[in-house]
Amino acid sequence: MASEEGQQHPLSVYFWIWGLLFVLSFFSYMVDYMNLQGTLRWTLILVFMFLKAGFIIAIFMHMQWERLALKLAILGPPAAILVLIWLMALEGNYVEETRVEYYGESTFEPQAPPHH
Repeated sequence: MASEEGQQHPLSVYFWIWGLLFVLSFFSYMVDYMNLQGTLRWTLILVFMFLKAGFIIAIFMHMQWERLALKLAILGPPAAILVLIWLMALEGNYVEETRVEYYGESTFEPQAPPHH
């Protein structure tokens, strides 16, 4: 029986990425520690989150060494869903702004349900 030999990656790659994930986590925690507010805070949180997720997928899930067809088959649908969610958010803002422009600000106040 012929022995099948798989591709081996040096452990140093995993240790470097592991260290990089610790550094990125440190910066992510520093965003909270520095008490940043507003868009800068959420932008930094999302950037660090996507960087960490990208390194985990690329290295620890071995996506870096896969063929392009498999990468697209796995990463394409979530990317398409994110684009569709972004388009729905744009449409929702447009519809809300149009309603306010046409009808004016809402004066509706919800009523408490009657007690029995």
